[in-house]
Amino acid sequence: MSSTPMPVPGGTMVPPHGVARLRSPVGLGRAVAVLLGVVVAVDLFAIRAGVKVYDVTGTILDGGAGEALRRDADHADSVMAAAGVVQLASLAATVVFYLVWFYRTRINAEVFDPFGHELGRAWVGWGWFVPVVSLWFPRRIMLNTWDASRPAGSRTSHGLVNAWWAMWIITLVAGRAGFESYRKAETATELYVAAGDVLFADVTGVVAAVLAALVVLRLTRMQNEKALRGPVPPGEPVPPGEPVPAVVRDHR
Repeated sequence: MSSTPMPVPGGTMVPPHGVARLRSPVGLGRAVAVLLGVVVAVDLFAIRAGVKVYDVTGTILDGGAGEALRRDADHADSVMAAAGVVQLASLAATVVFYLVWFYRTRINAEVFDPFGHELGRAWVGWGWFVPVVSLWFPRRIMLNTWDASRPAGSRTSHGLVNAWWAMWIITLVAGRAGFESYRKAETATELYVAAGDVLFADVTGVVAAVLAALVVLRLTRMQNEKALRGPVPPGEPVPPGEPVPAVVRDHR
């Protein structure tokens, strides 16, 4: 997992992660942003369904009864279940495209800075799924990629990345708790509390998806702009308004 450069005869430093080729992240970045927009829309639909369950169970707890209320409760529960299925499908599609984009931006970042990455390429994917390390490996890879992609001589803040990651962790915890409480709910009181838990998870999910889209668009733009400027000798600034076509193909 180390990024320590390895010397070879002649004093050349070999990139620790292998050959890296610069490829445009723009198309993938836009696709991921669109899919994250779909995730937001689906989450908003789920929030509406959750509010309906919350209201119906609240009415029951207040003493409401009758055939109409029972039909409303059944309908609300059905919509809630359907929203969950659509959420899962939209998230799965987004994950596939996101991981492809994430891997591409990581490889691009190795072209920009071969020695600025603490974790191997395999962790770009596995880091999201391996228990425990999934709580910080993806963020670390993102920060290394972010730093390598920033304009030469600049110091880009990590605030956006940190905000996104914090909301992602909150969403994971809240989503798991909400799913378990809703699945186990049997009484009106338990269903009322569970609906509130699921609503909180869906709201945090919307915020996390919006922040994720902003991170994707920002990093994509940084890499595209850096590639257009072309390689810059150390200590030599790029003349403003005069981007140089990218000439980096392979880093060996």
